[in-house]
Amino acid sequence: MADFKDFSITKTALLDSGTVSESDFARAETLAAQDNIAFTEAVVRLEILSEEEVTRVIADALGFPYVDLSKETVAPEFLAEIPEVVARKNQIVPFKKDAEGLHLAMADPINLEISDFIARKEGMPVKVYMATERDIENTLERYGGGLSDALKKTLELAEKAVSDGGEPPIVNIVRDILSFAYQNRASDVHIEPREDIDSVIRFRIDGVLHDVALLPQSLHNQVISRIKVLARLQTDEHQKPQDGKIEFPIEREKVDVRVSLVPIMEGEKVVMRLLSERSRRFSLANLGMDEQDLKKIHDAYEKPYGMVLATGPTGCGKTTSLYTILKILNERNVNIMTIEDPVEYDLEGVNQIQVNTKANLTFATGLRSILRQDPNIILVGEIRDKETANIAINLAMTGHLVLSTLHTNDAATAIPRFVDLGVEPFLIASTVNSILAQRLVRKIHSGCRASEEISAEDVANRVGWEATQKVFGVSKKDAKKKKITLYRGKGCEACRGTGFEGRIGMFEVLVMDDEIKKAIMKNQEAGSIAELAKSRGMRTMLEDGLEKVKIGLTTLDEVLGATKA
Repeated sequence: MADFKDFSITKTALLDSGTVSESDFARAETLAAQDNIAFTEAVVRLEILSEEEVTRVIADALGFPYVDLSKETVAPEFLAEIPEVVARKNQIVPFKKDAEGLHLAMADPINLEISDFIARKEGMPVKVYMATERDIENTLERYGGGLSDALKKTLELAEKAVSDGGEPPIVNIVRDILSFAYQNRASDVHIEPREDIDSVIRFRIDGVLHDVALLPQSLHNQVISRIKVLARLQTDEHQKPQDGKIEFPIEREKVDVRVSLVPIMEGEKVVMRLLSERSRRFSLANLGMDEQDLKKIHDAYEKPYGMVLATGPTGCGKTTSLYTILKILNERNVNIMTIEDPVEYDLEGVNQIQVNTKANLTFATGLRSILRQDPNIILVGEIRDKETANIAINLAMTGHLVLSTLHTNDAATAIPRFVDLGVEPFLIASTVNSILAQRLVRKIHSGCRASEEISAEDVANRVGWEATQKVFGVSKKDAKKKKITLYRGKGCEACRGTGFEGRIGMFEVLVMDDEIKKAIMKNQEAGSIAELAKSRGMRTMLEDGLEKVKIGLTTLDEVLGATKA
């Protein structure tokens, strides 16, 4: 983030807004000095405020309007008003032109020299807004046409080089694939060989795979070899799966790329997961957790010992939630250890261990070693077997805070899952502080969101009468006369016609109070425990998702697709 020359403006703005306390301010100042980063960047890293919240506060203090560029349809002709090199250097975006003049978004709006220069150059007034650096960077990627076209052009030139008897620019191809994926907020890159035809390059964006380009068959093996070199894998091994990691520098940050190679019938397939710094800048509130559930989780991880579990299927954001908690707990006076497979993110100040089965470093053996390292807080990437479950439970009983994940459909099902792993019910009741279950759904793109009226009866037929009354306030007897306002994304250039941009979590938090503990020790089934938890204030994932539908964050289809699967 930009750091303003007049530091007192930033300090006064944040303190006067009431969003940052004196102690938080001191923490951010210390981190900024230690890591030699902007103060505003430190505020975001420490999860005190999000980048958008910081920018809004400072914009208000400086007297500039704030603009969310993700809600603006920025036409290419507006971008063409300012040379790309000037826009990138000064972090500015021209996003609209009307009777008021040229509307200009800036990361540092007090840079009057550049705004005055543009006003003189264009011969019209310039209205300055403040925007986040991330919004500006994402918008600037639209210079020079579609990035997909640029990638396709690189591949076409490479194929021509091969046909002319020359050497294809494999280094550039791999670089462009990763750069394009990063710029399009892709979480994963798939390169899939196909029999007798070109390989396909696909990106997973907001949880959905999209075909992006075709990789000429003649280049597939060379691209795979280049990826192997970057990930320090065996280039002459083609019959066994291999896993590695690439550190890929992009603009002002480093992206960790996790590489997985597997042999399939048509050749070697690679999946690369992009783990960027900007993707980690989340608080639990930013992830979509409401105040009621936030308090429950806060109370659970503030205890000096016990266990906090995150449950759900692969790819639902469990690790992100636990890492977010770790970042909050990560202070100099505690020793935090993790055992993971694989290590998702590098966390400064946290001792992270990578599972290595070849060296007999499993979750169970790693946990035994961690115990001798005098830890306060332990993260276990996943509890998969009886041995790991029992060691984790024992650690939680002996004065350690343990964070871990389980693959279960909802919070209550985690309890019989633990019993299946050989953990006694009384141990579960006495050690587990809370269980968090979650899913991810796509967010409606706010720039093209539209509302529509749906019959309450139609909604109830899909989600049930109980949820319809609880969330939308419509009873069964009134349903035929009532309409419910739902939302959808119409699709626009900014969201690539999908109607969605980004994802948000749906959550349910089961707190281990006395009544729940009694039910567990009586070995009651998951359904009974879930009903008891609901009667004691637990909001289900479906209800949480419907609340997000109600306020226009996501669609009914997204919620039902995630909860009914």
